[in-house]
Amino acid sequence: MEDETIGIGRRKTAVSSVRMRRGSGIIDVNGRAFEQYFPLELQREEILAPLRKFDSPDKYDLLIRVKGGGLEAQAIATRLGVSRALVTNNEEIRGSLKELGYLTRDPRKKERKKYGRKGARKRFQFSKR
Repeated sequence: MEDETIGIGRRKTAVSSVRMRRGSGIIDVNGRAFEQYFPLELQREEILAPLRKFDSPDKYDLLIRVKGGGLEAQAIATRLGVSRALVTNNEEIRGSLKELGYLTRDPRKKERKKYGRKGARKRFQFSKR
């Protein structure tokens, strides 16, 4: 294993860069503590799920830089980043991670507003008379 592995995850407009290195389990998110940045236990569990499944979260230090989107999208983008970093370390777990859906990038994005319409698909009210 190299000194540091990087995994990038995206969802909607959220982009997360995860730097994973051997350490004692310290997780830094945008210069803040992990518990402080992601206050919900569910989000923290979701992010650490790939590590818990195949490795111990206490074995690695994670340096996470995330921007854009909301907290939930950021959490899912970070999970993808962690999964990709794990696969870079150990190629054998790729199939298992893929099976669990941790390596699948959610392609859904917000559709752009079109001219002559109220939104992406919604139209202005039609009046026959």
